[in-house]
Amino acid sequence: MSGYGTPEVVATGLRFPEGPVPMPDGSVLLVEIARGTLTRVAPDGAPSVIAELGGGPNGLAIGPDGAAYICNNGGFQWVEAGALLFPGHAANEAACGSIQRVDLATGAVTTLYDSFEGERLKGPNDIVFDAQGGFWFTDHGQVRAAGRDHGAIYHAAADGSAIARQRADMMGPNGIGLSPDGRTLYVSETMTARVWAMEIVAPGELAPPAPWAPGRFVGTPPAFRLLDSMAIEESGRICVGTMVEGGITIFDPDGGGPDFVPLPDVGVTNIAFGGADRCDAYITASTTGTLWRARWPRPGLRLHKPST
Repeated sequence: MSGYGTPEVVATGLRFPEGPVPMPDGSVLLVEIARGTLTRVAPDGAPSVIAELGGGPNGLAIGPDGAAYICNNGGFQWVEAGALLFPGHAANEAACGSIQRVDLATGAVTTLYDSFEGERLKGPNDIVFDAQGGFWFTDHGQVRAAGRDHGAIYHAAADGSAIARQRADMMGPNGIGLSPDGRTLYVSETMTARVWAMEIVAPGELAPPAPWAPGRFVGTPPAFRLLDSMAIEESGRICVGTMVEGGITIFDPDGGGPDFVPLPDVGVTNIAFGGADRCDAYITASTTGTLWRARWPRPGLRLHKPST
């Protein structure tokens, strides 16, 4: 597709990177799922570990307090296929997911949530903060010997004081994002390769779903692809990391398209927008352990996070 810049390598040698967050100083924060770390990639591409998180840190966002908030899925078994790295079944038979907070100045790690109403979180995956300072996150679930977990969508307070499940029994919810006006929550399901839109009726509260669907159907790719995490453009378009045929799938929030930007990795998982004009797209090519940067023809939406 025209208008999309050729990706350049920012860093490589990472262990299944996800959750890129461009920072004001030009560095990029991300998680390395297979290494179990929160990692900072300097502008020159040099990585350094901020915190050892254990398990499987999967998604990342900066909260209103300037700390990093991480979705930890509990860990995978890993499959090496030549130069490529793939996640497999859950590393643990029992669910052991959590939401963690990291003080970026000290590296101190706190577990905010590991359960809901006595039920352990299965595989927290992706996270986005809202304008009120709370956050939405997906629990993708895991594949275990007994079968595949159902997934769910939660909303939680950043101080660890309250968590609410807003959707249950979803088929592997993964990416999560908010519309520019903050009134719609978008969620991608990995294995069904569907994007859903859900109306937010009050802070942290979704409208009840219609029968048979968790929300309004937005779209799905025209070929066999798996959907991962997302970022929203200022225009409202929904950009989703896409696997099998690696690239970024771009959905119109009103159901048009989708468009597809192919990229040279079968495991393109995340996209995030940075730079002064928010047209620098940072993309994780997870199976090859690479962080790319490419110029994007439209700016990304400004996230709810500190400007300093």
